[in-house]
Amino acid sequence: MAKRKTPKVKDLRPKNITKEQLEVIQQIVQPINNIQMELGRIATTKHAMLHQVSKLQESLQEENIALRKEYGEVNININDGTITYPENVKANS
Repeated sequence: MAKRKTPKVKDLRPKNITKEQLEVIQQIVQPINNIQMELGRIATTKHAMLHQVSKLQESLQEENIALRKEYGEVNININDGTITYPENVKANS
């Protein structure tokens, strides 16, 4: 008995969305991508700035230690450099 050929059924489902639909989707997705890239840039900048703040805080701590050795326990006005001695603490000689 000979094999029968089964006729191929043509797929009638669309292969692509319309050009207009594609353009609408692209117009929505592009700003999302841009915002996500900008957020990444901001996060990277924030990370670098946090490292800078940490290093500056370490430097300030070192300066505080040096000032404490030289002047004792005092309050220093960072605007004009004046020293205020607490009443219950004697100044270093």
